[in-house]
Amino acid sequence: MSESTRTQLLIARKVPQAVASRAVSEFNAYVTESDMDAWAVVEFCKAREVPAVLVGKKSGLQEAHIAALPSTVKIIANASAGVDHMNVAFARERGIVVTNAPDALTECTADFAMLLVLAASRRAAEYEKIMRAGWGKSFGMTDMLGTRVNGKTIGIVGFGRIGRAVAKRAQAFGMKVAYTDIQRASPALENGAVFYPSLTELLPHCQVLSLHVPGGGSPLMTKAQFDLMPKGAVFVNAARGDLVDEDALYGALTSGHLFGAGLDVYRNEPNVDARFASLDNVFLTPHMASATKETRDQMGFTALDNVAAVLAGRSVLNAV
Repeated sequence: MSESTRTQLLIARKVPQAVASRAVSEFNAYVTESDMDAWAVVEFCKAREVPAVLVGKKSGLQEAHIAALPSTVKIIANASAGVDHMNVAFARERGIVVTNAPDALTECTADFAMLLVLAASRRAAEYEKIMRAGWGKSFGMTDMLGTRVNGKTIGIVGFGRIGRAVAKRAQAFGMKVAYTDIQRASPALENGAVFYPSLTELLPHCQVLSLHVPGGGSPLMTKAQFDLMPKGAVFVNAARGDLVDEDALYGALTSGHLFGAGLDVYRNEPNVDARFASLDNVFLTPHMASATKETRDQMGFTALDNVAAVLAGRSVLNAV
């Protein structure tokens, strides 16, 4: 088989048609019709000796899978920002480049985080439920009141690309911004946001809280952390579900300590804790923060750009 006709890329997850078309044209890629599991990826790589793979959550490669990959594999590309579905450190030990798409989903995820903030604050889930049931009863001046975001302080946990994009949007709504991160950002990046060195120091100031850090560890938000937030605060998570102790969140919502929550991610996706669906003060979405045509195309194209760079011997664009 000539180099021009050899399959150079396995796309192990379903991708948008524009991404698939480019991959086939540029890399003679094999594009799966449904998400492959990790061992199926390993077997394909062994059989075809492909130098590049593009994986997703279902095909996330852990140490055993990476150890079984043939030496032909040079790059594992991810079309998402997060790589908590695979063992990056072990891939590096084997000399395999791992890439992600950190810029592609920033704007849409930040838009979605603000949607969650507004929906939770203004009781969107309840209002829509009323309308779908036919309304039929007018509300008075003291009925079904939400809480406004203008003038409130939003706390942002993780002041990276997405966190800063959320801050910019929040400021446009007249919100004050406070944040915490491993280190303080430059004044230019802060743009007036107030830095707190720790989550514990940040939380008492947060009338709204939004998470924008990677998952993969122990819960960041437990009962102790929720208790530090002001009574009547709003909690938003469009980052990772394992950042939150869901029993503690449920308790904070049912006790009245939190006014409401906007959730796009959960500990046990896609089998979400049914208790949250029973709460009127929670706005729920099925992990869709990056789900626009433009963003999903860009995520895939970024992964392909990284593949092209590695296979051409150029510097990788988005190494993890």
